[in-house]
Amino acid sequence: MTDQYPSIRVILADDLVVERARIRQSLECGGDIQILAEAGDGDAALTIIQNTQPDVAVLDIHMPKASGIEVACKVRANRWPVGLLILTSYDDAPYISAVLHAGANGYVLRTASPDEIIQAVRDVSQGKSVLDESSLPTVLAQRSNQKPVPETDLLTQREIEILTLVAMGSTNKVIAVKLNITSRTVKAHLARIFGKLHAYSRTEAVMRAIFFGLIKSPEYPTNYPLRSELSFAGAFHNGLEML
Repeated sequence: MTDQYPSIRVILADDLVVERARIRQSLECGGDIQILAEAGDGDAALTIIQNTQPDVAVLDIHMPKASGIEVACKVRANRWPVGLLILTSYDDAPYISAVLHAGANGYVLRTASPDEIIQAVRDVSQGKSVLDESSLPTVLAQRSNQKPVPETDLLTQREIEILTLVAMGSTNKVIAVKLNITSRTVKAHLARIFGKLHAYSRTEAVMRAIFFGLIKSPEYPTNYPLRSELSFAGAFHNGLEML
C-alpha cells in the first residue's frame, strides 16, 4: 500500500494464463493493489466476486462458461458494489456498446501501458469512468447509424434537461439551482431516469441516452485523455448523489 492510495482489492478473470500473469504483474507494480484471486472462466469469476466482494473486478470479454459482459450483467443484477473494468483486445462498436449496456465502469485495451492499467483500476475503485481514447468516438459514431429504440419509455422533457446537465458535469445542487427545483427533486428524477434506462451509474445513464439519441453528446476536446475521467462521477444505483 502507498501513502497516496489505500489498498485496492482486485480479482482478475481471464482464460489465458499467460495474459493473467502479465496483467497481475503489471497491477502488483502499483503497490496499492492487492490481487485477491484469479479466475479462468466467467462462472468462477462470479463465485469469487460473490464470496470476496472485491473493490474492482478486471474482466476479459471472451471467457468460457460466461463472458465478461455476462459477468458484468449478473453483478449489476445482484447490485453487488463492485467496480467493473473490462480489459480486452476488442475496440469495435458492438463490444463497446455491450460493455456500456452491461454496466461496466471501465473499458481499457490490452495495449494500454502498465501505468495506464494501474490508474484505470484506481479510477474505477473510486467510482470514476474509464474509457479508452478510441472508444467515445466509436460509440458516438455508432449512435448516428441506429434508431433511438430504448427498451423502456422515452424520457420526459424535464428528465432530458436534467440528464443533459449531468452530462455537462453539473452536480445535483447545481442542477437544482439552474432548474429552480430542490436537490431532493433532482434525486427523484435521476432515480426514474436510471430505471427507464436500466442504468446503474450517472455515466451509464448519459452514455445510453447519447447512444439512443435522447440527448446530445457534450463537446469533448480533441486531445481527450486515454483514461477518460468523465466530468460526471460514476455512482451505483443506490448512491445517486455526486460528491
